[in-house]
Amino acid sequence: MEKRVQVYELSGPPGPNEIIADQLVLALGFFDGVHRGHQRVIAKAKEVAHKIGAQVGVLTFDRLPRSAFEDLGPIHYLTNRRQKIQRFENLGLDVVYIAEFNEAMQTLTPQAFVDQYLVGLKVVAVVAGEDYTYGPKQLANMTNLPQFAHGRFAIYQVAHLDENASRKISSTTIRQDLDQGKVEDANRLLGYIYRTYGPVVHGFARGRTLGYPTLNVQTSMDQRLPQEGVYAVKVKIDGKLYNGMASVGHNDTFGDDLALTVEVNVFDFAQDVYGQEVTIYWYSQTRGMIKFNGIDELQNQLDTDRQEIKAYFARLDEKMS
Repeated sequence: MEKRVQVYELSGPPGPNEIIADQLVLALGFFDGVHRGHQRVIAKAKEVAHKIGAQVGVLTFDRLPRSAFEDLGPIHYLTNRRQKIQRFENLGLDVVYIAEFNEAMQTLTPQAFVDQYLVGLKVVAVVAGEDYTYGPKQLANMTNLPQFAHGRFAIYQVAHLDENASRKISSTTIRQDLDQGKVEDANRLLGYIYRTYGPVVHGFARGRTLGYPTLNVQTSMDQRLPQEGVYAVKVKIDGKLYNGMASVGHNDTFGDDLALTVEVNVFDFAQDVYGQEVTIYWYSQTRGMIKFNGIDELQNQLDTDRQEIKAYFARLDEKMS
C-alpha cells in the first residue's frame, strides 16, 4: 500500500502535535508547479535525509510570500493546494507543512521565523534554491540564513536549473509559456505533462449537432488554463486515458461575450459521464481561436483539427515505442 504523506496546515508556529520526528530534513520553497528545479531541491533533501536516517518533508506557504511585499497583481498558480500535495506525495515525502502567510507571518522577523518554524520543527538540515526567501528578500534570503541559524542545522543551497543559457527553469517562465499556448515548452520545464481537472457539466450541446460531442469541464478559479486555442490532450476518465482535442475559448462563432469554456472532444468515447471528475493532460496547442463565418466553416476546421491531433498522437506513440 502506498504511503500517504502527512499534511499539516500552520496558522502559527508549530506545536508539539505537529512535530513528527526528532530529526527532520526540510526542503523550503513555494514550489508552484513542483517543476524540475523544485524536484532537484526535493531530491537533495531526500538524499540528505537518507544519509542520516531522518524524515523528509517540505515547508511551503499558502501563497507566494513575495505577493505580500510586492504588487504582483492577480496570480493564477500552476498547482493549487490539492495538486501540489499530490506531487509531493508522488515524490515520496513524509510530511508537508503549509504555513499560512498571514499578517503575523508577514511581520515575523527572519530570526523569529528560523527559531519558531525551522528550529521549532526540529530540523537537522534545510535545502532550498538560491532565490528562496522567507520575508523581505533584501534580508530574508539564503545568503543571510546562516547568521539566523547559528549553527543549529545544516544548510544546503541548490543552484538554479536552467534549460539553456537563456531560459531559467522557473514557475514564472512556465506561467508565461502557458499564457502563450506553449504547453510543450511548459511541460519540458515541469518534467511532466501539465494538467487540470474538474467535473463534467451540461453545456449547449452544440458539438453534438456538429458531430463532435464534447465534455464540458468546469475548471475552478484556482487552476491556470493555457491560452485560448485548440489543443491535443489526453483525458483521464474512470482511471483510463483517452486521446482527444480540447478547446479553451468563448465560442465566438456563436455570439459575443460568452463565458470562457473548456470543451473536450474525446476520441472513440461515447459514455455519459456528467457529474464525474476528469483530468485533462495538455500536450500541444495546434491553433489559436478563430471566429468562423458559419457552421460549415467551423465543421471543416474541426475535421482538420481531428486529423492533425490524431496524427500528432500517432507520431508521439511511435517516438515512445
